[in-house]
Amino acid sequence: MKKGNLIYSLMVAGLACSFCACSDDDIESVSVISADAVENTPLDYWLDVNYLQPYNIEIKYRYEYNESDDDYYTVPAQYDQAIEMAHIVKYSCVEAYDEVAGIDFTRRYFPKLFYLEGEWHYMNNGTFELGTAEGGKKINLMGVNYIDQYKRDINDLNTYYLKTIHHEFTHILNQTTDYSATYQLITPTGYVADSWSTAPNDSGYLERGFITSYAQHSHSEDFAEMMSTYVTNTAEQWEAWMQQAAGTADNPQPGRGYLETKLQMVKDYMRNTFNIDLDELRESVLRREQDIVDGKIDLSDVTVITNDEN
Repeated sequence: MKKGNLIYSLMVAGLACSFCACSDDDIESVSVISADAVENTPLDYWLDVNYLQPYNIEIKYRYEYNESDDDYYTVPAQYDQAIEMAHIVKYSCVEAYDEVAGIDFTRRYFPKLFYLEGEWHYMNNGTFELGTAEGGKKINLMGVNYIDQYKRDINDLNTYYLKTIHHEFTHILNQTTDYSATYQLITPTGYVADSWSTAPNDSGYLERGFITSYAQHSHSEDFAEMMSTYVTNTAEQWEAWMQQAAGTADNPQPGRGYLETKLQMVKDYMRNTFNIDLDELRESVLRREQDIVDGKIDLSDVTVITNDEN
């Protein structure tokens, strides 16, 4: 089973302030541990109506050992944070693909299982995993318990959560229909595997033709980083990166040419394989993300309207 991992070089020490001792007020009133018989919560009913029925997508927010990775210490998602994350994923990701590709596309290709974890997976090299995709069917989305800290800044929202989803969804699409092998020939000597986060690879990557440091890991991660970075950033930001990738008049670099060739291949892949215009997808994603940041979307409402209430 192929497993695509997205790991960002974010220093663990930067999160130390996020940990604190529990008080009585921190105790959840809703069980976050899965058991054979668990009473359904309002979120369970909301997920059934908004994910399972229309898309056949299951969101698991209670801790389940079989869904977790026992190589890491894992923490359950808090109930209220799971509600917010379910809203954010639906509005900014699922419905963005509905908008540009149609609900039939989303039903067919979007992962059928999201497993929410409260913490990130910390690595022994100072980085941590934001999410993983497994077998073309499942995405583990981590760090859910920090969503209140990051939901009002679009860059934070993308860095820690939404870009991860687009990255992992790209892996899933690639597992369904692979991209051209020509892609890996654009910068064939630039892939450095797990050395992507250490010097000298942690800087100057734009000038070498990689949109992020992590894109240097392998051609499959490069492709997913191109896709996910493009749809979660403005045209102005993209152009600023392209100018940096080109170097200066005194010291020109080949990065822009490499990146523009890669981007065109990603755009062609999405249009020819799935009939998706990447620019239209970016417009939808960014507009929806801004709605979330601006507080236009109620992230706490789990009201389910039944036929009796109509």
